[in-house]
Amino acid sequence: MQQEPDSEWARIGLSGPARKALVEAKLFRVSDLRKISLDELRNLSGMGKSSIARIRVIMDAKKIRFR
Repeated sequence: MQQEPDSEWARIGLSGPARKALVEAKLFRVSDLRKISLDELRNLSGMGKSSIARIRVIMDAKKIRFR
């Protein structure tokens, strides 16, 4: 069974618009966030402050940094 492209983001609890923005940017996993900067994440349409805060907590826990 194929996994939904936004399944990792849904598990984290991100909103629909934030999940859609990440998938459209070809960012399917937390580890993919290494490819972009924090400013690029903030500029994605649909990415709100609470979603960014949640993403940063997960990234810190996994020791992942933005580009």
